[in-house]
Amino acid sequence: MNVTEALFAPLMADSARPLVSHYDDADGTRIELSRATVANWAAKTANWLRDEVAMEPGARVLVALPAHWQTVGVLLGAWWAGASVVTDPEAGDFEVAFVPQGFEVEAETVAAVALDPLGRGIRNPEPGTVDYIGEIRVHGDFFRSYAVVPGEQPALNEVTVEELIALARSRAAEQGIGDGDRVLSDGDWHSPKSIVDGLVAVIAAGAALVQCTNPDPAKLADRRRTERITVDLTAA
Repeated sequence: MNVTEALFAPLMADSARPLVSHYDDADGTRIELSRATVANWAAKTANWLRDEVAMEPGARVLVALPAHWQTVGVLLGAWWAGASVVTDPEAGDFEVAFVPQGFEVEAETVAAVALDPLGRGIRNPEPGTVDYIGEIRVHGDFFRSYAVVPGEQPALNEVTVEELIALARSRAAEQGIGDGDRVLSDGDWHSPKSIVDGLVAVIAAGAALVQCTNPDPAKLADRRRTERITVDLTAA
């Protein structure tokens, strides 16, 4: 049982289809990633966690990142490697923490995520941290999971692996997201509910996500048209 394999593997039958289009209106950028590209980022992350960090399935991993295309690779890679993802930085006792540069947290390994629109890393990471992009870049684009992750193991805070897979599928149906939909969202990913509703449910449905970070409300109407949005999760 594995969250990433259960929800993401079915998408690879048509791996060239877009999975995430990410806008950041603060810096005026847009980047689009196919299913295959996201899978490669996730695999590199999982390989790094297993081979470099020596993370064992069940390890507590903090993901304190905004709604960003790099966060997709972090989450899917962490689940692929069998991590128990935690979203609360105050929960403590983390083996690995994925955080923005300058975010203070205690963990055995602190991976600073640059969140650069072009995928560039951090040239001079702060003492006690490593550059996430620089660390994973040398790792393979494919990941083979050798460990069986128990279905009752926590996957996202207290939500177990089995519960997360079922919840993602049910929330996709409840939000009207189906295969081939293009989903517009401007939500954050700071809680299990926001991660499930705004990301994992989209993947579970076989849809594509158009995520707007630091959204400019004046641009959303045009974005709905140009991105051919079929499901709108924005607050506006």
